Amino acid sequence: MSTHRLQFYREAGQFLAVAGDHLAADPVVSTVVTTVAHRLSARRDEGAAQADRDWWLVVRDATGAVVGAGMRAAPFAPYPPYLLPMPDDAAVALAAALQERGEEVLAVNGALPAAELCAAELARLGGGRVSVGQHTRLHELGELVPPTPVPGRLVVATEDDLALATEWFAAFMGDADEQAGRPRGASAHEVPDRADILRRIRTGRVWFWIDEAGRPVHLTAANPPSFGVARVGPVYTPPAQRGRGWASNAVAEVSRRIRAEGARACLFTDQANPTSNKIYAALGYRPVVDMANLVILR
Repeated sequence: MSTHRLQFYREAGQFLAVAGDHLAADPVVSTVVTTVAHRLSARRDEGAAQADRDWWLVVRDATGAVVGAGMRAAPFAPYPPYLLPMPDDAAVALAAALQERGEEVLAVNGALPAAELCAAELARLGGGRVSVGQHTRLHELGELVPPTPVPGRLVVATEDDLALATEWFAAFMGDADEQAGRPRGASAHEVPDRADILRRIRTGRVWFWIDEAGRPVHLTAANPPSFGVARVGPVYTPPAQRGRGWASNAVAEVSRRIRAEGARACLFTDQANPTSNKIYAALGYRPVVDMANLVILR
């Protein structure tokens, strides 16, 4: 039996008010939850609707202190909960709570071992088994190591670039699956729609690397800083342009700009993609925590 208390919140703003200090204490590990919470809280203030299935979780210990957090706010099927680190018994108790709430949960993402423990208990309670969809690793930039310079320069995307940015955002996940040896579409991830990409462009968080002829050959984006941490991604180079150093130089310059804003830089890598892991390590990114996207097969 868990010694921890689970509290669910409907609104991201309520969740941030309660869990903000806990999230801010380790803002790199919390980056996905905090950026999504801040984004959805802002949209709610603008009158945007919230999906009925969405929730925000706070885990408290016997003293009432916040010791864990999570969310279910994914806009893509099968709408996996995303868990931050929490006590083991709380992760197991969460599975039982979700079953009691009548929620169908066919995938769990987030930090290990919390995501793994919750998924395993969900599979035990509902029948089935857990399969790994993707192993990811969160990295934070230490000392930035400039890469070998290449021709061209980084430019901020404009609204005129919306069509190309939308195309490359959409291509990113499928190509990443192939590079990691998975079938295209095997990874369930959010693909931002045109409206969301336009918002990112308008806030200056999408960049292209252009070659000497002024042609865009690479895209790097980043989230706005949340609790002083900005997460880089996606990072996409079309197949015909790969192996030329565009990605290394673009990510290095975006990371430098994030640092110049006074924020820390982090990013995720797919552990099955040795190329990207090697590139980011060479730039000075260091592992922080392993995470996984887990699928419950029934």
